[in-house]
Amino acid sequence: MQIRTVDCVDYHTGGEPFRIVAEPPVPIPGDSVADRRVRAIGDPAVDELRQMLCFEPRGHADMFGGFITPPDDTGADFGVLFWHKDGFSAACGHGTIALGVWAVASGRVGADTTGVTDVTIDVPSGRVVARVHTDAGQVTGVDFVSVPSYVLATGVEIETSRGRAFVDIGYGGSIYAHLRAADVGLSVDPGNVNELIAIGREVKSLLVETPYAQHPTDSRLDGIYGTILFDELGENADGDLHQRNATVFADGELDRSPCGSGSASRVAVLTAHGALKPGKKLLHDSIVGSRFTCSVTGETTVGAFDAVIPTVTGMAYPFGSSRFTVDPRDPLVPGFVLR
Repeated sequence: MQIRTVDCVDYHTGGEPFRIVAEPPVPIPGDSVADRRVRAIGDPAVDELRQMLCFEPRGHADMFGGFITPPDDTGADFGVLFWHKDGFSAACGHGTIALGVWAVASGRVGADTTGVTDVTIDVPSGRVVARVHTDAGQVTGVDFVSVPSYVLATGVEIETSRGRAFVDIGYGGSIYAHLRAADVGLSVDPGNVNELIAIGREVKSLLVETPYAQHPTDSRLDGIYGTILFDELGENADGDLHQRNATVFADGELDRSPCGSGSASRVAVLTAHGALKPGKKLLHDSIVGSRFTCSVTGETTVGAFDAVIPTVTGMAYPFGSSRFTVDPRDPLVPGFVLR
């Protein structure tokens, strides 16, 4: 391995980590961020960098991060290539929120004097905005404005180890299967972590080779990225919908946040079912008790699909910066994972 040092800044959004590499020490070629992702999957140097930062001992099985890249054109401030222990993802809402905080706090994007700064970011699934709110020079919150999100299928019947169940398939930058946790005898509770991960992986495996895993317009976005297991917690006095979810993505990773791109797909599914009423919000809680506040801020069409523009509001916090090193004598480079 030729890499010797890598500088990183670490944030968390609702408890989910996001490791930012502002200056990746290896070239990440491509004509766009989407193209960079496709090439990175087969590029040993880029993939080894991902592994080195994500795998133990420098990371862990649920690590997440991003390599900053040039934008696709002058319309965005920068691009980002998202990664986790199993590869490179097409979307990451919690990471977009963290990048918004980082961009303004670091001065990479100058804060607007109005107190609202749009940080425009090219990601593999398209162009998104982190709308950063500041007060007296401090970031107070970020609105993640997602790519158009829509429902691919509803009421898909599957036979699981926990019995028959029905899932909805929604797209919010990545494709997710939505499953009511109670339908498989579970609730979204920390005590059920192992069972939630197991059924999340099972649902994904049941759907991965089906037409439901195919993106309608871009094969680079194919694949069931994750399973969203949700609890329905009713409505508050204002008529806002309250739910709690555990999103199991990639190969058994459990999102500690309510999942940004998952929340975008959840908004699309709930809107299509009429459960999320016009002008109302989704209060979306995670398995660790953190919350995103979600709403529909626009409508559009994507091919034959009616789509919404979800906005997912949360906050990210820095918790460290690191210079990771590689000893050329280390036999465990780039690292390892135990699950």
